Amino acid sequence: MARKAGGSVVQVAIVDDEALVRAALRSILESSGDIRVVADCDGHQALDEVAGSRPDLVLLDAVMPEPDDGLSVLRALRALPEPPAVAMLTAFDTSAHLRAAMAAGASGFLLKDTAVGTLIDAVRILASGGTVFTPTVGRAVVDGFLCAPLHGPDPVPEREPGNVREAPGAAVGALTGRERDVLALLAAGEPNARIAAELRISVGTVKDHVRAVLRKLGAPNRVAAAVIAHQSGLARYPERG
Repeated sequence: MARKAGGSVVQVAIVDDEALVRAALRSILESSGDIRVVADCDGHQALDEVAGSRPDLVLLDAVMPEPDDGLSVLRALRALPEPPAVAMLTAFDTSAHLRAAMAAGASGFLLKDTAVGTLIDAVRILASGGTVFTPTVGRAVVDGFLCAPLHGPDPVPEREPGNVREAPGAAVGALTGRERDVLALLAAGEPNARIAAELRISVGTVKDHVRAVLRKLGAPNRVAAAVIAHQSGLARYPERG
């Protein structure tokens, strides 16, 4: 759950087993002027550091040595009483474990070589409650999530109507027109406040629609719903003004 909004400073924790990567990310993010890195550590220290610093967003290396690998750390972070948003960082454009990370509650997937401006924008979106996955990672997640079982908590039931391994068009067809509007903006990475402003409805109404969308699609979280929307060609990018 994001704790910052609007012009507030975004607080970020970086979890990676390579100190040089952490230092580089810190330098990039803090050059923005509105992002502050409140913790950086390896997987072994992650839970204590995040619990103590209470960041809005954790950038988490997807591939770290066991037992404190990316997926284990993600599950531990999402089990905190007030879990931060978590985005997985990966050096690869495809990886089976990203599907499990999505099922475990990751809000985004970013390549480590993402352009500086894109990374900074993604952090702002993620910290405000949006979802982000860079195009090459997104393609791998879409293909894998729709074609293979999830390995992680709360897997999607195999035979329920609207489950995400059905043809995406069939699942989306169960939505009302307004729910499709909300899904399209959600798929573009928009947080609830931006969706509400774009559709001229209240944030509470957006939350109700999001819950209905997840239920009807059989999607465990917003990222899973975004995958279906992208596969169906529904993503909608509002005018910025």
